Amino acid sequence: MQDTTVTDAPPRLTSLAHGGGCGCKLAPGVLAGILAGMPAGGAFANLMVGTETSDDAAVWRLNDAQALVATTDFFMPVVDDPFDFGRIAATNALSDVYAMGAAPILALAIVGMPVDRLPQDTIRRILAGGASVCAAAGVPVAGGHSIDSVEPIYGLVALGLVHPDRVMTNRGARAGDALILTKGLGVGVLSAAFKQERLSSEGYAALVASTTQLNTLGAELAGRAGVSAVTDVTGFGLLGHALEMSRGAGLRVEIDAAAPALLPGVEALARAGVRTGASTRNWASYGADVTLPDGFESWRRDLLTDPQTSGGLLIAVAAAEAEGVLRLAHERGFDAARIVGRVTDGAAQVAVRS
Repeated sequence: MQDTTVTDAPPRLTSLAHGGGCGCKLAPGVLAGILAGMPAGGAFANLMVGTETSDDAAVWRLNDAQALVATTDFFMPVVDDPFDFGRIAATNALSDVYAMGAAPILALAIVGMPVDRLPQDTIRRILAGGASVCAAAGVPVAGGHSIDSVEPIYGLVALGLVHPDRVMTNRGARAGDALILTKGLGVGVLSAAFKQERLSSEGYAALVASTTQLNTLGAELAGRAGVSAVTDVTGFGLLGHALEMSRGAGLRVEIDAAAPALLPGVEALARAGVRTGASTRNWASYGADVTLPDGFESWRRDLLTDPQTSGGLLIAVAAAEAEGVLRLAHERGFDAARIVGRVTDGAAQVAVRS
């Protein structure tokens, strides 16, 4: 007799998670409230960057020529293809190393999987996707840790090296600097459309291409003339990470609303009301420190607060050097790089200009 048993297909990865990508991050206000209750750390002479400025990674001085950059980043799936999920998560984790001006040297995998619901092959493909990105970055995945969890989680601990005098942080911006953003906005919108089964094949390709593009440019910015501050734009959106830069420098940041490039199809989706819950939470957390023009359209605000999984670098650079940095970004394949604003004298806040 013929076997007519039907084997159930594995569930969509995104169906197993309540959020996805950097949209999973705690809202800025919630995170600040939690960290406010943490006891102050002791004084460590070699700790160059800690938790004080909400920077992208910790930095520890090893000697006069080397500083160790250490970070960790992980999240739930933003796409269903396991190999793409692994690639996106690994690219996002390595971005924090590049944002500090460092070159990565080593990665460790962080893995939490519902092993009773996902086939082992699916989990292997997630890990393979992450390993492929690390190989492209020239670093090994040298170990890690795994647990059985309710939702699928994947990411990396990433370590890198940089000269202590060339560490890039988010707090060094100077009045008169131009602000450059190296990738287009709209990852959160595209991922929301994907979950709603409204994303075209072109939109999906744009989503994956952007989120798997390594921010290797950051390592080239370390020590470059005129570059004063760098951060990567991720879960808090462009406005949230610009506000961190503003607070770190104690200066006003201005963002030109129409200046950032948008990923293909994003504007139409945003105008149709597609957005993530994280975008709304972001605005609720820091909107009091952002000024908007009168009559500013809500869809534009949604894009400026849109959580960017593996987003671009936000670079503060002296105005006279901005075109040179922009050319370098374009030469390195960051075609969407644009000058999106400036740093000015004034109290720490972000002002959006039409």
